[in-house]
Amino acid sequence: MGDFSLDQIADLPLELCIGGKQVPASDSSRFDVHDPATGDVIASVADGSVDDALAAVAAAAGAAGAWAATAPRERSEILRRAFELMRDRSDELAHLISLENGKALPDARGEVAYAAEFFRWYAEEAVRASGSVMTAPSGANRIVVLQQPVGICVLVTPWNFPAAMATRKIGPALAAGCTVVLKPASDTPLTALLMAKILEDAGVPAGVVNVLPARRSGAVVSAMLHDPRVRKLSFTGSTEVGRVLLREAADQVVNCSMELGGNAPFLVLDDADLDDAVDGAMVAKMRNAGEACTAANRFYVHADVADEFSRRLAERMAALRVGPGTSDDTEIGPLVNEESAAKVASLVAGAVADGARIVLGGARPDRAGYYYEPTVLLDVPRTSGILGEEIFGPVAPVVTFTDEADAIRMANDTEFGLVSYVYTSDLARGMRISEALDSGMVGLNRGLVSDPAAPFGGTKQSGIGREGGHEGMLDYLESKYIAVSW
Repeated sequence: MGDFSLDQIADLPLELCIGGKQVPASDSSRFDVHDPATGDVIASVADGSVDDALAAVAAAAGAAGAWAATAPRERSEILRRAFELMRDRSDELAHLISLENGKALPDARGEVAYAAEFFRWYAEEAVRASGSVMTAPSGANRIVVLQQPVGICVLVTPWNFPAAMATRKIGPALAAGCTVVLKPASDTPLTALLMAKILEDAGVPAGVVNVLPARRSGAVVSAMLHDPRVRKLSFTGSTEVGRVLLREAADQVVNCSMELGGNAPFLVLDDADLDDAVDGAMVAKMRNAGEACTAANRFYVHADVADEFSRRLAERMAALRVGPGTSDDTEIGPLVNEESAAKVASLVAGAVADGARIVLGGARPDRAGYYYEPTVLLDVPRTSGILGEEIFGPVAPVVTFTDEADAIRMANDTEFGLVSYVYTSDLARGMRISEALDSGMVGLNRGLVSDPAAPFGGTKQSGIGREGGHEGMLDYLESKYIAVSW
């Protein structure tokens, strides 16, 4: 379906979604959404202003009381219907994601399935916000602890997983009884707007979910964070922007969850099954063309197996079909925009200047769009700049080691701590190394860690809090303690 267009999406909204209505921006501003495969404009979307942001907060505030008082089972059933509607419309959603994001259809289909699961998981969790009752140690009274919704939430999501990052936040927020304002990335607003329509069709009351596309991201998010009605910020994006938002949130002491940048090490030990390791590397590195905070960013491979591992990895990456994401034949689509493609090219050029050797790729193909070739770099110096930044592209830099402790030290030598990957045939060794790695998640003999039932999040400057699992809903609940005698 390489000729897929927006005409194939029924009822695609292109305006702001505030209070259950589609409304234009208050100043009539709009911005264009581009196809990364060509650079062509595919749609024009309302560009929310500060006034629109405050109107969205007002709509969320107006709906907050009734939604918090809605029976948990009713909230559960609505989320379950949203899951079913996403599954029914999965092909439309996948093609829309490919069109505005550029990712290959297999990746887009995988994202939709993953995204829908958050609605199913939190449909089940909605009825499990349990409190507790106990007798005070002194015996003077009872200690009653209730779990109540934190309040109005501002949700800021990135472009690389436009459906999954939205459902990963909306699902637990609605399950907990919170109302939300979703501010999607300006590169990929169409998926978020379609998600709002699906939630409306599932029975979410007007004002409970508001969606505010905006190019003026800093101004509109700042305005919402300084509105005293806003009680929660959940942000997924770069650590650089996360630091700014934490400072903004401090003015009103807004409750914050942050899922920030990563710099994932991928360790291949001398006893690893190389077939499994290469399979895992292809998932951890090449899923979504490397545009993921969980993407393997640095490959630390034992010197005894480095040549063979790198040869096999290069063969697999070379065989990938590059093309427009909306084509059924494509395995690697374009990067999301020109800035991303230029950054990847700059990082590779810097690594080569540092002494790295290109064994595959290493250039932008001569075609329209924001493409970068699948690339493998060998002999990367340990001090090379490419090892210190998120590549966010289909590039695998390989560094060799001979000492296990040295590999762990290199893996931990970063301000980030989101996820690490380890391949070894010795389970005890793998568990020991997993415990030593300073990251919130570890893929042990697995190239994929994301699961709606698991707590997703990092250590150090990779974030605060967890998304997914039972922990994910706790981020949207406040504990209220009542001292009572009876």
